[in-house]
Amino acid sequence: MSTLFLTHSDCLNHVTPPGHPERVARLEAILNRMSEPDFAGLVREDAPRATPEAALKAHPQAHLDAIASAAPEEGIVSLVADTLMSPGSLAAALRAVGAAERAVDAVLADEAPNAFCAIRPPGHHAETMTPMGFCLFGTVALAANHALEAHGLERGAVIDFDVHHGNGTQDLLWHEPRVRFASTHQMPLYPGTGAPGERGAHDNVLNVPLAPHSGGVAMRSAYADHILPWLDGFAPQLVIVSAGFDAHTRDPLAQLNWTEDDFAWVTEQICDLAARHCGGRVVSCLEGGYDLDGLAASVAAHVTVLMERSA
Repeated sequence: MSTLFLTHSDCLNHVTPPGHPERVARLEAILNRMSEPDFAGLVREDAPRATPEAALKAHPQAHLDAIASAAPEEGIVSLVADTLMSPGSLAAALRAVGAAERAVDAVLADEAPNAFCAIRPPGHHAETMTPMGFCLFGTVALAANHALEAHGLERGAVIDFDVHHGNGTQDLLWHEPRVRFASTHQMPLYPGTGAPGERGAHDNVLNVPLAPHSGGVAMRSAYADHILPWLDGFAPQLVIVSAGFDAHTRDPLAQLNWTEDDFAWVTEQICDLAARHCGGRVVSCLEGGYDLDGLAASVAAHVTVLMERSA
């Protein structure tokens, strides 16, 4: 078995205006890199399209109705300042949710040792009733809830190494004692959440903010000293990753200055955590990353580690 790689052409039909950082070219850059011989061993599947009702695993009906009713027949509409919809956006978002849920199903059924979902729009900023930060639905929170409901999971972990705090994932999992959410992120930075004092209703949230220009050394200390021990104590049965690559030194939206080696290192640590507790079961979902070269190189480093661990 090898790493399961899920994507769908519908994710290319979520169109944003020229100059918007969350653009079609992001996924194209990843797919081009994944077409190289080094990645021939990936097990590739088209992501299924989730039913709209799948969003109800984390969002109320009113949120689903608001997103569906905002979808334009032509052109581009703005839901909030930075979060837009084109005619293909709802289908893309449902493919993203479908990819994450299919990855959970495959990994928990031992059909694949781990999985990477190359999807857009991203999901970790979408709160219970609020699309924001380029995100419509809380994809990884939905995947975690799917693991709980469909598979009877008792303990799950969500790790978010995107440079921006996953406020939406935190919001959607705040009251869920069966899932621990851990995040490193630059602070100060959008969306302004993610302080260490935000701990969840059941002490199930751990935020470790990182200072601008702190580099990979600070990140490695955050995981080694705080996040990994905290999750080891929980012994998760599945690890889900919000894999944002906008902490890369080339990225225009932040200043953490990570390199591909840093993304490989954190992926190795996540895989080691999963190996200790759940047979290596990791589901990773694309979040941010806005410099095309940095994004493609970082995804390559991340997926290479997943493939090495699945061999």
